[in-house]
Amino acid sequence: MTSGLAQHMAQRMAQRMALIQPFHVMEVLAKAQALEQAGRDVIHLEIGEPDFPTPEPIVARAQSALQAGQTRYTAAQGLSGLRALIAAQYPVAARPAPERVALVPGSSAALLVSFALLLDPGDEVLLADPGYPCNANFIQLFGGVPVRIPCGPETGYQLRPDAIRAHWTERSRAVLLGSPANPTGSLIAPEPMSAIADEVRRLGGTLVVDEIYQGLVYDTPVRSALHDGNDLFVINSFSKFYGMTGWRLGWLVAPEAYGDAVARLCQNLFISAPTVSQYAALSAFEPATLAELERRRQAFQRRRDFLVPALRELGFQIPALPAGAFYVYADVSDLTDDSQRFAEELLEQTGVAITPGRDFGDYRNREHLRFSYAAPLERLQEAVERLRQWLGRR
Repeated sequence: MTSGLAQHMAQRMAQRMALIQPFHVMEVLAKAQALEQAGRDVIHLEIGEPDFPTPEPIVARAQSALQAGQTRYTAAQGLSGLRALIAAQYPVAARPAPERVALVPGSSAALLVSFALLLDPGDEVLLADPGYPCNANFIQLFGGVPVRIPCGPETGYQLRPDAIRAHWTERSRAVLLGSPANPTGSLIAPEPMSAIADEVRRLGGTLVVDEIYQGLVYDTPVRSALHDGNDLFVINSFSKFYGMTGWRLGWLVAPEAYGDAVARLCQNLFISAPTVSQYAALSAFEPATLAELERRRQAFQRRRDFLVPALRELGFQIPALPAGAFYVYADVSDLTDDSQRFAEELLEQTGVAITPGRDFGDYRNREHLRFSYAAPLERLQEAVERLRQWLGRR
C-alpha cells in the first residue's frame, strides 16, 4: 500500500477510533507465543481464561444439538428454556422474571447493549480505576465519557458511595461495577453494594454490575446485585465459571421497562446468540456439571492460596487476599518503577508471562502487575521458582 493511499484511508477512519485503546495483554500473549514457537517453555499467567476444558455434559449437549440439526437462528433474546434456567438459578429473593433475561454473544455484548440503551453522546459513566480495560472502550463507542475514579486497597479497589457522589455531575448517567473485579479479584460485600445502589438511585443514575466472575468466589457466600432492586442492569456469562470462553455466550438481566428495547438491539446487532452454544448451555445447570464446576472452583482457591503468600515472600505487595475471579493484582513498587519493563524482561529471561498494569487504567499502573492463576498448580509453582531465581540475579 502506498503511503498516499494509507494516509487517505487513515483520514477516512471514524474519529472515535482515536479513543479506542488496544488490549495490551494480547501483545504480551503474542510475544509469549512467539517464544514458544522458537522452542521456549512459557508459563502463561497473563490471560484471563480458565485452563480447564468445557465440562463434558455441556459438550455432549452441543454434539446432540448438532446431530439434531439445531443450528438455525433462535429468538433474538435466546431460547426461552435457557432464559428460564438462568432466572431460576438466582435465589428467590433476587430472581428475575425470565423475560428480563437476554442471551447475548458474551458479556462484552451485554455491556454493549447496556450502554447502547443508556448513553447519548457526552453522557458520563463512572467506573473504578483499575478495571477491565475494554469497559472504557465500550462506553466510548456510543459517545459516552468514561470517568475513571482512582481506587486503592483502602476501598478494596472498588467504588464507594462517597466517591460516586464526589464525581457525579449533571452529565453522569451510570455507574459500572465489577464484582468480583478484574484485575484485582476484589468483591463488593452486600452492605456496600446496597449502599451504592441506593446512592446511584438517589442521584438519578443507573447501576450496571458485571458479575462474570461471580461463580468463582472463595471466602464468602455469593450474592448478586439483583438483591438490591429491579432497576439495575446485571451482566453474567458462561465464559469463566462455566468454562465456555470460546462458545461466546453471556446474559443480561435488564429492568422490565427496557425489554422491548433490548429485543430490538439484539435483533439488529447480532440477530441472536450462537444457537449451538445456547443448546449446550442447557446442561450447564445440571447436577453433574455443577459438581464438576465446584471441584474446579476449589482448585482455583488452592492455587490462590499458594500464589499469594509465595508472591508476598518474593517482595510483591498484596494488601488483601483476592476474594474472587482468578487474578492477583500485585504492587511491585519495591521491585521496580516500571511494571511494563519488568514484565517484558521477566518474559524474555524466564518465560513467565504476566500482564503489566497499563492495561487496567491510569492509577499507579507503573507500580502494578496482574498474575492470572488460571494455570495448573504445578505450573504456578514453577513460575514462582523462576521468579525467585530471576529476582536473585537482578
